Amino acid sequence: MRRAGLPGLLLALIAGSAWAEVTLTFYAHPGARVRDGNLLFPHAFVQATGTLEDTGDTVDWAAGFTARNPGPHLLFARGDGVVELPNPRYVGEGKPYLRLTVSDAGYRAVRARADWWNTPEGWVYDLRRRNCITFIADLARVAGLQTAAEPSMKPGSFLEATAALNPAAAWRGDEAPLATEPEADPTPGGR
Repeated sequence: MRRAGLPGLLLALIAGSAWAEVTLTFYAHPGARVRDGNLLFPHAFVQATGTLEDTGDTVDWAAGFTARNPGPHLLFARGDGVVELPNPRYVGEGKPYLRLTVSDAGYRAVRARADWWNTPEGWVYDLRRRNCITFIADLARVAGLQTAAEPSMKPGSFLEATAALNPAAAWRGDEAPLATEPEADPTPGGR
């Protein structure tokens, strides 16, 4: 009984660590509609789900970059931006375009870069040149993906073109995501 138990325990430990992974999914949210009295604009964001291999911690995080004070003034001037965490309903209404599995280090690099966007160096928002798409493109590059041309004001078109550049990570439904490693130097301002 003990002989059979030890190999089973070892197999369970090995298999348990193989199940630990974090998946990044890049979404575009449709705009030009009203929900709950609010006008929704097109938007891009990323969601990370899974389990960290080194700690076993559960990951359930999503983020997008938007204007801190939205309004018509942003048609003419830059403003402060903020990384916001969309609620589950908003995430569920988004359309996925890219999905890939990253290492623990890759996930932490993406989170660190997203945090940088909330610093005085990173929070400048410009509707035409530095918006949610610029944010998503930056995080996608940190995760190891090629990105389409920027700037853009059409999140779905941008993510569709980026998916074409990364066919292994392009959304196909329930298929297994591509595993990648982050770029070696995800430092702020490095791209």
